[in-house]
Amino acid sequence: MKKQKIKCEEQKPIKIYYENIVVGEYTAGIVVENKIILELKATKKLGSIFEAQLLNYLKATKLSIGYLINFGNSKVEYKKYILSA
Repeated sequence: MKKQKIKCEEQKPIKIYYENIVVGEYTAGIVVENKIILELKATKKLGSIFEAQLLNYLKATKLSIGYLINFGNSKVEYKKYILSA
């Protein structure tokens, strides 16, 4: 992404909100263009726990797009999540 001049930040701290009040911080694996969370995994199977984790990160950080990417198999698998406003 950096080669393509796409702004991305690794291990980026993001504020966590609850009812519009900052209650903590989460360190995202990769954030792209301050809009998209990339959650990288290396597991045999993407389970619902990883999906729930990413959806909670999106809600808590007020970002609306996330990708769950798994490198744990011979073929990379990914899922895209979009939260509507």
